[in-house]
Amino acid sequence: MTQPDLHATRQAIVNGSTSSAEQAKRSLSIARSSACEHVFMQLTPDSLTQTASTPGIIGRPLAGLSVSIKDLFDVQGQLTAAGSVVLADAPTAQRDSPAVARLRAAGAGLIGRTNMVEFAFSGVGNNPHHGTPSAWDGRYDRALGQPGGHVPGGSSSGAAVSVATGAAFIGLGSDTGGSIRVPAALNGIVGFKNTARTTPTQGVLPLSPTLDTVCAMTRSARDAILAHEILSATQVPIGNRPLRDYRLGVCKRYFQDGMEAAVARAFERSLQTLSAAGARITEIDLPAMDELAGLNATGGFSPAESYAWHRELIARDGARYDPRVLARIQRGANMKASEYMDLLQGRANWIRRMNQALTGLDAMLSPTVPITAPLRASVAPGAERDEEFFRVNSLLLRNPSAINFLDGCAISLPCHAPDEMPVGLMFWHGAMHDHTLLQLALQAEAALACPTV
Repeated sequence: MTQPDLHATRQAIVNGSTSSAEQAKRSLSIARSSACEHVFMQLTPDSLTQTASTPGIIGRPLAGLSVSIKDLFDVQGQLTAAGSVVLADAPTAQRDSPAVARLRAAGAGLIGRTNMVEFAFSGVGNNPHHGTPSAWDGRYDRALGQPGGHVPGGSSSGAAVSVATGAAFIGLGSDTGGSIRVPAALNGIVGFKNTARTTPTQGVLPLSPTLDTVCAMTRSARDAILAHEILSATQVPIGNRPLRDYRLGVCKRYFQDGMEAAVARAFERSLQTLSAAGARITEIDLPAMDELAGLNATGGFSPAESYAWHRELIARDGARYDPRVLARIQRGANMKASEYMDLLQGRANWIRRMNQALTGLDAMLSPTVPITAPLRASVAPGAERDEEFFRVNSLLLRNPSAINFLDGCAISLPCHAPDEMPVGLMFWHGAMHDHTLLQLALQAEAALACPTV
């Protein structure tokens, strides 16, 4: 990242070389620039500047610095529209969601609500109602001399771009099948998907209660740790365990299928860098990955559970939905109760066998997504581009969604060179390995920043 992270900025405030108020002005200037076109549904400059000017704010973990909120979260007095137009007449939120309340208490300056895929149901990032942001990576765009016009990833599209451009230090979002890690990978930033049960989902418009996860994107692994500590109300123990003490696994099956050449190069280079830094990397086979398609053949959790929430709204106002989102939701109308129960039981059995296969490993390594960001024009709204859109959407969500199905945790770190399109490296494991992954990410990030190969 060309932008300083939250830790460095907070230290600069403590040292007196800048102030929370100055940083608020800077964040708002970026948010109002062309870099953030279509990023924000609503800017709240008064909230940010007031927090930044609060006496003693520097004593709080976030020091009044800018935090963006995905348009999926309740913020007192604001409309939670979830990137749609069909909720325009809904009442405003009576209180903050727990995630927002925890960020406020930690000293977050709320800069505004970020754009997203309608109802969070896509990994591409398109929004036909409010426009689609362009993915942003300062190094790549500067090399081109202009924004690339690539898809930002979804569904937390605006949140990712707000962090990558420098408008926000933390982008609060959600991850049901990759909605934090996909945009993090495509924008060259860090995205951590915690174990779902560790953060509260109350006050967040649901997509799939079985899979929904509240989490965030940041500019560094150490910022990801801070964001997780705040959102989960826990403390991550930071030790000095070197990379040579970590045993990492790589599975070619499933996760590396269909990799673009640019992703393959960045991934192999990252493995070589981590090995040279001492990490013990072992290739393992995970035959259970071949079962995912069959387990989800009737649609999976997201269509069924989202249809249960949307069915009355669709009957009343379905014509105003994004047609691609509507099609995915309506697939859930056809799932039988017996099929849903089979899915629950099949998932539990699959998780048990996967966890057994991962025993003894500190983490698995895979590309976050197997492709780089395509151009927005290639998947823009329009029936003539639906086939390409759904192909891209499936590829973007494939690897991250497997970890949601595992009820696991994962972190995506940027691993591309300065002159390359953004590529994410995903470290992942089963449930409640959050602290190990975050500790590992600190070591891995340092190694990737200073490769010896």
